[in-house]
Amino acid sequence: MMKKFINAPETVTDEELIGMGLAFPDIIEVKDHFVISKALADADRVTVVTCGGSGHEPAQKGYVGEGMLDIQVDGDIFAAPSGQLVFEALKMADKGHGVLLLTLDYAGDQLACKQAMKLAKKAGMNVAQVVTGEEIRYSEEMEDNHRGLAGSVAMYHVVAAAAREGKSLEEVAALAQKYTDQMASITVKVTDATHPQTGASFGDLQDTDQMEIGAGQHGEGGGIRVPMASSKETVAMIAPKLVEHIGLKSGDKAFVMINGCGATTMMEMWIVYKDTVEYLNSLGIEVVGNMVGEILTVQEAGGFQMNIAKYDDEMERLWNSPVHTPFLFKK
Repeated sequence: MMKKFINAPETVTDEELIGMGLAFPDIIEVKDHFVISKALADADRVTVVTCGGSGHEPAQKGYVGEGMLDIQVDGDIFAAPSGQLVFEALKMADKGHGVLLLTLDYAGDQLACKQAMKLAKKAGMNVAQVVTGEEIRYSEEMEDNHRGLAGSVAMYHVVAAAAREGKSLEEVAALAQKYTDQMASITVKVTDATHPQTGASFGDLQDTDQMEIGAGQHGEGGGIRVPMASSKETVAMIAPKLVEHIGLKSGDKAFVMINGCGATTMMEMWIVYKDTVEYLNSLGIEVVGNMVGEILTVQEAGGFQMNIAKYDDEMERLWNSPVHTPFLFKK
C-alpha cells in the first residue's frame, strides 16, 4: 500500500514545483515547468541549462541558483519534458555568450534535447551539448548502460563556476566533457521505490536478504543481486571498480559523492563515505571534495550511488568557489 502525502496523482509535479518556488523565493523563480535562477537576470556569461523528469528530488531543480544551473526544465514523474520546452529554456537562458545544455543519458532526455538542439541551431543560437553517462558495469556479465546518475550534479557547479570566470562556451563545454570522462558511478539498491502516481512497486528487493549492484533508477534491469553486506564490504566491492575505471593512482586527487537513493539514512551514508575515504587514502589518493546526502533520489528507494571523479588543481579550485542553491550552499 502506497502512503504518500499528495493530493492527486495528476497534479503531483505541478504542486511540488509551486511549493518549491514558495520555499526558495530568494533563489529561484518557478514558471510552469521551468525552474529559473534569480541570478540569471544579471548574468553576463555562458549559461547552463538541463532537464529531466521529476520524482528524483532534490535533483535537478534543487541545484538551480547562483554558481550552478541557470534553468532546469522539469518533466512529469520519471518523464522528460518536451523538446519544445527545452528549446524555450535555451532561449530564456541565452545572454549572448552561448548556452551549455547538459543532458543525462536516458532515452527521453536524449530525445528532448536532440530536438531542442535542432531548433536552437535553426534559430542561429550558439549552443553546445554535453551528455553525462558515468555509470559503469560492476561485472562483465552486466549490461553496459552508461546511464547518467548523480555525478552530474557536482559537474554542474564546476562548469558553472568556470562560466562565472568568463570562460567561453567552447572552454566550458570542454571542461564539462573532461569532467564526464573522469568520473564513474555505481548504484547499490536494497529496497524498491513506489511510483507516486500509480502506487506500483519497482521490484521485490525488500522481500529478500539481497542487495542489487548496478540497479536502474526506475526499476530497469541490468544489475546483479548479491547477499546483503556491511558498509566496508560493499565499499570493497565497488570502489576498486571506480578507481580502476577512471585510472586513479597514488598522488592523485579525487572527489567522492555518496548519494542516497531516498530511504537511506545519513548515518549509513556517513559510514559509507568514511569507508570510501579510508580506502582511497590507503591507495595514496587524496579526497579534496565531496557531497554526501540525498542528491538525486528515486522516491523512497533504499541504497546509494557511489560516484568518484578524478580532480586536478583547476577542478578543485572551481569546486571550492561560492554557490547558492536550495540544496548546495558555500560562501
